[in-house]
Amino acid sequence: MLGTSVIEQRRWPEPAAMLRLIKPITWFPPMWAYLCGVVSAGVSPVGQWPYVVLGVLLAGPIVCGMSQAANDWCDRHVDAINEPDRPIPSGRIPGRWGLWIALAMSVLSLVVGWQLGPWGFGATIVGVLAAWAYSAEPVRLKRSGWWGPGLVGLCYEGLPWFTGAAVLSAGAPALPVILVALLYAIGAHGIMTLNDFKALEGDRQTGVNSLPVTLGPERAAKVACWIMAVPQGVVVALLLFWDRPLHAIAVAALLGAQILAMRTLLSDPKGRAPWYNGTGVLLYISGMMITAFAIRTMGGL
Repeated sequence: MLGTSVIEQRRWPEPAAMLRLIKPITWFPPMWAYLCGVVSAGVSPVGQWPYVVLGVLLAGPIVCGMSQAANDWCDRHVDAINEPDRPIPSGRIPGRWGLWIALAMSVLSLVVGWQLGPWGFGATIVGVLAAWAYSAEPVRLKRSGWWGPGLVGLCYEGLPWFTGAAVLSAGAPALPVILVALLYAIGAHGIMTLNDFKALEGDRQTGVNSLPVTLGPERAAKVACWIMAVPQGVVVALLLFWDRPLHAIAVAALLGAQILAMRTLLSDPKGRAPWYNGTGVLLYISGMMITAFAIRTMGGL
């Protein structure tokens, strides 16, 4: 009764709850991917630092933050089961404030994206549309354990990587850049699948067919590990083909360390998923930056 009365009485959102709504902890992957794109472009950032800084802010706090607000609004009934203390179901962001915040940040994303030129603006449009397609009815791609994580992986890793390279080079990135960005985006599907473990019960009750729901935790974890590992193996092969043996060895070593961590994950998928997201993912993104440095001089290919 007390919680209900608080929800009914509150008219304005709590500032701390607004910050939690846009989940700062989720900003790092797209910011890092944008920097990987900047590095892989092979273009000197001298004189272009405003585009670097603005792009990082756009990828993280603005677009990613907007996507989190949109997801929380569209997922408020699921969060009421999984995480009732979340800002919207707890009432700390009352009424339709969650929706207004997500819409306002969508507009802000487009305004900032416009400052990055046609490539940056085009990528921003794709990112905003993808965020709403993932969370909102009637599309709501997150209902699928295949399409949902795939879209998030693309927007967290592939799209910002592509954008960073395109903005710095003022044109379409070289083929090696596009290939590795796509491969790391595919691998991120597995990371997103592991992230779904925390919402297993709510997803099951509300019809979200994540892989942990449809395959069960054990099989879903195995699938996630394969999806993470195989694209990195392809990256290693490409680096060898492109005559980057030292970089290939470094990425292979990081992949080997991930495989060891995956063995621990598979011993208790549901319990160990958060642990893996704090260890294996760090190894994964380290390989991304090594790869970005490896291909930065391959703009002519």
